[in-house]
Amino acid sequence: MRTIVERADLAKSLGHVHRVVEKRNTIPILANVLLRADGTRLELKATDLDLEVVESIAADVKLAGATTVPAHMFNDIVRKLPEGAEISLEADASKGTLVIRAGRARFQLQTLPESDFPDLTAGEFSHRFTLSAADLKRLLDKTQFAISTEETRYYLNGIYLHTIAGTEGEMLRAVATDGHRLAQVELAAPVGAIGMPGVIVPRKTVAEVQRLLENGSTEVQIELSTSKIRFAFSDTVLTSKLIDGTFPDYARVIPVANDKTLLVDKADFAAAVDRVSTVSSERGRAVKLALSEGKLVLTVTNPDSGSATEEIEAEYAADPLEIGFNSRYLLEITGQLEGDDAELKLADPGSPTLLRDKDSRGALYVLMPMRV
Repeated sequence: MRTIVERADLAKSLGHVHRVVEKRNTIPILANVLLRADGTRLELKATDLDLEVVESIAADVKLAGATTVPAHMFNDIVRKLPEGAEISLEADASKGTLVIRAGRARFQLQTLPESDFPDLTAGEFSHRFTLSAADLKRLLDKTQFAISTEETRYYLNGIYLHTIAGTEGEMLRAVATDGHRLAQVELAAPVGAIGMPGVIVPRKTVAEVQRLLENGSTEVQIELSTSKIRFAFSDTVLTSKLIDGTFPDYARVIPVANDKTLLVDKADFAAAVDRVSTVSSERGRAVKLALSEGKLVLTVTNPDSGSATEEIEAEYAADPLEIGFNSRYLLEITGQLEGDDAELKLADPGSPTLLRDKDSRGALYVLMPMRV
């Protein structure tokens, strides 16, 4: 293999694919990135056996071929080469080396044969549909914060993507929960998504897709089956295994009969929560909300450091109520709301609370209370 590429193109592409490669690998080939030169393109591929990213860039291919090199070292070399440089890549299969040249710099890396590199893309995909990058970004951004990090409940370690029959027709819905909070966002189901199996997209895959969405793609083609999902961007294809498990019946924890409604200015509420939580303990983070007609009093008490109280205006006309929440969870949820006013639907100090925009826009959040 012999090819010439622009340093900027190679650095950007390596920045995407090398993140998939785990720093510590017991299988040597998984520490490498696959380089395949053919026609006018250089293809880069990396995998951890659960997730695979393939990206192609323009190249001046002198001799077609393929090899694999250590991903993180290759990325570091390219990143440190001067901007605007042309990089020459020349693989010698008989010696098991790749020579990298740019200006007066020359590097020689050990390679492993392309034939050893695993392929994750095999298998049929039963459903295909296209989403705008903005819609996919909204689905992921507004739910990923609620993904559980508790490995024992592995089926909560991702976003549950599925379709439901809504009052306005078929909807594509994303749900994530860690048992303390739940995030649910939905939009009109695109053609091809209807009837798709409900799938759990792993946390690492969600994070990689979010990063790829920052590159300005306008549309993303999604293909999925019961075991895999694929996201195709303009020059990048990400394929991932799905979490093999059953997502819980989340609808059971979404309150439908909460009869106490609190309306607050979202920015004022978030700022007040942030201020009073300054004195909270790192472990507890509890903030007490005391609701009474026309006002809301927030209180934090920390036996080790002191206390804080702040009162803000609010629309509330039900019986007085005191309820406690994790302040960090409250701030994360209010950060996802898009309108100016936050609506909280409450029942009692021990029941889950529903949070959403006053003018609901297809997103809702559920938060379990804390004892304060």
